[in-house]
Amino acid sequence: MHWIILIIAGLLEVGWAVGLKYTEGFSRLWPSVGTVAAMVGSVVLLGVAMRSLPLGTAYAVWTGIGAIGTALFGILVLGESAATLRLVSLALIFAGIVGLKLSH
Repeated sequence: MHWIILIIAGLLEVGWAVGLKYTEGFSRLWPSVGTVAAMVGSVVLLGVAMRSLPLGTAYAVWTGIGAIGTALFGILVLGESAATLRLVSLALIFAGIVGLKLSH
């Protein structure tokens, strides 16, 4: 159950990272409210997941999900570069997440 909570926390991290793009420096109310809500939810769920998961594993997986999700959003929605080296780097982050899960 704590792994599912950690994945949700990571997805909320993607939400707040993407949300930052739309807040325009926190000058737009509703994108700012959504971003802050995602931030709080992400950190709270990370804390809950850490009740039973090791600190290093939980934090690395959380940030990895955020990094991969945010980069993929940039590629798929914002038209950012999908250069081979960038995709390979994201795959390596994913491999690290899987390795951490398998080693737990």
